[in-house]
Amino acid sequence: MQSLSKKPVKRFERVEVIYNGERWRLLDELRSLAMELMETLDRYHISSIVYGSIARGDVTENSDVDVFIFNPPSSFILEAALESAGIEVQRRIIVQATPTYAIKGVLEIDDRRSISFPLVKLLSVERGLYKFGGEIDLKGLKERKRVCGVDKRLMLIEPTPKGHFESSVVGNEEETAKILQLSVEVIRNRVRTLLRRDKVGRTGVFLQRELRADETFEGVLKRLMDSIPSVRRRVRFSEGD
Repeated sequence: MQSLSKKPVKRFERVEVIYNGERWRLLDELRSLAMELMETLDRYHISSIVYGSIARGDVTENSDVDVFIFNPPSSFILEAALESAGIEVQRRIIVQATPTYAIKGVLEIDDRRSISFPLVKLLSVERGLYKFGGEIDLKGLKERKRVCGVDKRLMLIEPTPKGHFESSVVGNEEETAKILQLSVEVIRNRVRTLLRRDKVGRTGVFLQRELRADETFEGVLKRLMDSIPSVRRRVRFSEGD
């Protein structure tokens, strides 16, 4: 998966970006990769979304196919669904960005595609991050819809038939909240996070643990809870939410 490579932009004019044929072709190609994964999950009645540039449409050669499952079944069922379709998982990882953030499981299919899912209940602000960046379900992909969302430059992307309009979120948090139908606090929290990250640099994730072939996500999470107090607190906080 790609690291944060785009810096936040403070630009107040609204600019129209027109896509060329190559960019439309790339969008179709990446969406096809996303649909392959999402259709496989759907056959097992597992609902999923794809988020980021593929949902918005402003893809580049560096865009990843990030599929997310908000309400996953057991990891065994999830992995069985992929195996039944001949989709091989290269790496299985447990990730926690910060000690207070949701713990997630990640199935890396290849360098471009991944499926992630929460191992604890998401908080409302964490759930809002996907809508902040732009999210779309399988039905929306099939209908060739595109959605508004914010990229890593903190630019609001508003799709058009020819491409998109983009404008800075910084200083326009309230208007962005209305367009994305999110609370202003979610927008402001994300803006603060990305601006701080740009200023001090990305420090890496708090926890990243790759699973062995004989391990399960649930089993490793239990061992992490036993050995890391902050993981135990985050799981218990979710259970009591």
